[in-house]
Amino acid sequence: MSRPELEAPPEIFYNDEEARKYTSSSRIIQIQADLSERALELLALPDDGVPKLLLDIGCGSGLSGETLSEHGHQWIGLDISQSMLDIALEREVEGDLLLGDMGQGLGLRPGVIDGAISISAVQWLCNADKSSHEPRLRLKAFFGSLYRCLARGARVVFQVYPESVAQRELILASAMRAGFAGGVVVDYPHSTKKRKEYLVLTCGPPSLSTATPKSIGKDEESCSDDDESSGDEENQTVGISDRHRPRKKRKISKKGKGREWVLKKKEQMRKKGNVVPPDSRYTARKRKARF
Repeated sequence: MSRPELEAPPEIFYNDEEARKYTSSSRIIQIQADLSERALELLALPDDGVPKLLLDIGCGSGLSGETLSEHGHQWIGLDISQSMLDIALEREVEGDLLLGDMGQGLGLRPGVIDGAISISAVQWLCNADKSSHEPRLRLKAFFGSLYRCLARGARVVFQVYPESVAQRELILASAMRAGFAGGVVVDYPHSTKKRKEYLVLTCGPPSLSTATPKSIGKDEESCSDDDESSGDEENQTVGISDRHRPRKKRKISKKGKGREWVLKKKEQMRKKGNVVPPDSRYTARKRKARF
């Protein structure tokens, strides 16, 4: 199956014709519903009966947002395709819709979002569709603005189709630099057709009460006849890692500096015009402790 992100930018690929064809396909509608249900499950929202304000990134025509509405949540949908959003308006979805490029930041108020999902959208940021596009900078703008608009401790779940291991690592590393903690959950890792990857992140350090998400189908001993076994062992793991940010190198204090270092410093002080005691055989000699 060809990757749409390799054919054209999303705002061009999803034109009026493609957007309408996408939304009218019963197969795609079912796939979107299943992926959205799984993303909502991984989101692990508290069951307190209070509707949450969620963000649907790359909401398209509102197929994934319908799942959020069915569970009683309010949501804001963001998409770069005007054609997709027009169809969402025709379908009278319950969410609020925003036209925007997530690679330029989200522009939402800090701390107002209780959680976020995204179905097959984040990998688009890894492509340079314009000469001004730099994937690392676009991912930085996206994850940085997402981190700021989320409530502390909120979780985000992105279903992604990374083109390679390097692309997956680029996305995950960008999220960690922004302050997120989390990793990749792989459902049905041994199946070619059913395999799905979800980037599960927490805004800030994970609490002790936050359970580690479990993948589906990982412990199955065999696959169905129409599924092929995957030989990529690296892709069959669930990675959960804490936020990692490069630490600044600390200056190591040098105790017990030698005579040469002391003489050099005294000479520097003399050149600056400071009054310095004369050198002697006792210079830099360690004094004995007095009792």
